[in-house]
Amino acid sequence: MAKISNEARHLYMEKAKRYKDAVDGLLLREKNILVVIEKDPNGASYKRLILADDMLNLSSNYGVMNSMSTVMLGVKNEDALNEARKALYKSVIYLEEIVSNLIDVPYSEYEEKLNAISSFDPARRYGMVRKLGLAIRLVEDAYGDNTKWKWAFVELEARFAAVSKNLFDLKNAVANMDMRAPDYESTTYHLRLMKKLLMQAADRYREKYELSTNRIDDFKQAISFLGALRRIDVLTGDRDEAETVKKKADIWMVKLEADQRRNEETVKRP
Repeated sequence: MAKISNEARHLYMEKAKRYKDAVDGLLLREKNILVVIEKDPNGASYKRLILADDMLNLSSNYGVMNSMSTVMLGVKNEDALNEARKALYKSVIYLEEIVSNLIDVPYSEYEEKLNAISSFDPARRYGMVRKLGLAIRLVEDAYGDNTKWKWAFVELEARFAAVSKNLFDLKNAVANMDMRAPDYESTTYHLRLMKKLLMQAADRYREKYELSTNRIDDFKQAISFLGALRRIDVLTGDRDEAETVKKKADIWMVKLEADQRRNEETVKRP
């Protein structure tokens, strides 16, 4: 790798200053909002929605800084990339604090949390999910295929899938999927994306189990995402798809139980 000249480094720092200032502003606003929430929890869910969005903007600014470094200096800005990844986690965590991180559970277990953001309409919920998904993909692409964070992204994507589900208004989903309903388009698109993300989370956790960790907990997590997807299919009336997902989950469960027995027998051997 060619040595980076002081001139090139200085030019990069000048160009990056605008984004560094934006980062500092977003971090300061986060700190101030958290102080407000601590003093007065009223409306905390809506304030956390602001924080979740701010963290996506934070990740975007770090992403630009990395892109500029790649173009101007010929190297990735690993520090900026790592901060972008951390900002994505913080965005997901803020959303989890609003609507929970529950996966394969009845809607009633997190409905009350969702009611706290009732005026956050379906279009904005879908917009938030799309924005978060794009932000995750951009950071993953920036790291590249051979990153040491490959399997860590499985967890981030899965947590994203869970909050995308928990942001969705299942109670009014069927009514909103009537083509005459004002929220028809955003509800339908959110539902499609959410189902895709849940299946992806299941497949990626299964892949992580088979190719990396061989941890039973990862396999169980994969199956829990299939369970969540099947619940959605049942509640939205997609019986054929629900049956297809159930068959897949049943096959995986048989495999899980066989692997557990094999592991137990291996432990017992002298």
